[in-house]
Amino acid sequence: MQPELNGILLVDKPAGITSAKVVARIKKIFRAKKVGHTGTLDPFATGILICCINRGTKLARFFLHGNKKYEAVLHLGIDTDTQDSTGIVTSTCDNVLFSEIKIRSVFNRFKGTIEQIPPVYSALKCKGTPLYKLARRGNPVQKPARRITIFNIEILGINLPLIHFSVSCSAGTYIRTLCADIGKSLGCGGHLKELRRIQSGGFSITEAAELSEIENFALSGKISHRIISMSNALQDMPEHISDKALAKKIMHGNIITKKDLRPIQPETSEGFIKIVDTNNHLIAVLKDTKKRNSLSYCCVFNN
Repeated sequence: MQPELNGILLVDKPAGITSAKVVARIKKIFRAKKVGHTGTLDPFATGILICCINRGTKLARFFLHGNKKYEAVLHLGIDTDTQDSTGIVTSTCDNVLFSEIKIRSVFNRFKGTIEQIPPVYSALKCKGTPLYKLARRGNPVQKPARRITIFNIEILGINLPLIHFSVSCSAGTYIRTLCADIGKSLGCGGHLKELRRIQSGGFSITEAAELSEIENFALSGKISHRIISMSNALQDMPEHISDKALAKKIMHGNIITKKDLRPIQPETSEGFIKIVDTNNHLIAVLKDTKKRNSLSYCCVFNN
């Protein structure tokens, strides 16, 4: 009997398929009990999709709020109701022959921490219903603006009315809204024509595999080679190698204090620390609350 595979899989999502359908295909390929992803990509978009397999689904929370990087194409002069190329055209403008200086000046206005209004066609929910479903029924709901951060935005090419650019941003940033806002600032409108996510959760698109590759690995019996272990998946999290005594305390749900983690671990802004055994198997993720000497449990894995 094949042992259960646990960890994460990096998928290069193709265009024309929803993130949910990618998850369904991965679940079938792996014959997994549980599979989930850590950040939706629209059906027309491509790029890295982090899929969590079986017990790896417990780690999703550590990737959901990670920074992202995209490459995108902005089409100036055409507004759509969805802010992307799949929507209905709502307005057009022929005056899109802006100078490169003007374009770069407007792009630079969006660097830093800004307020962004989420699109009415989004997976955000209102009373349990996704906004895009409400919008399609003719009952659009506008969520209030929220703060996001554009760490860097770089123009890669200009071939008007198209502008190819890359953007590094915080989780929760809508690139199609960014495109619409840039078009509005230029005075001609615009929408997102193409989108590819190239970085997510500390991983790069170069590490991801296409669905066809993953299926071929499964047929050849080498599918486990594409799985990143749960410990290695949390690549930037401070690590403590547990002895048998600490592992026993964790398995019994006993209170863990900082003395149990000698030597003292380096502090991080998030306060998380992964506990692994001598074989690099993830035992638990703990969090330093900084309010008391004990650490709280985030998730525990009975190996």
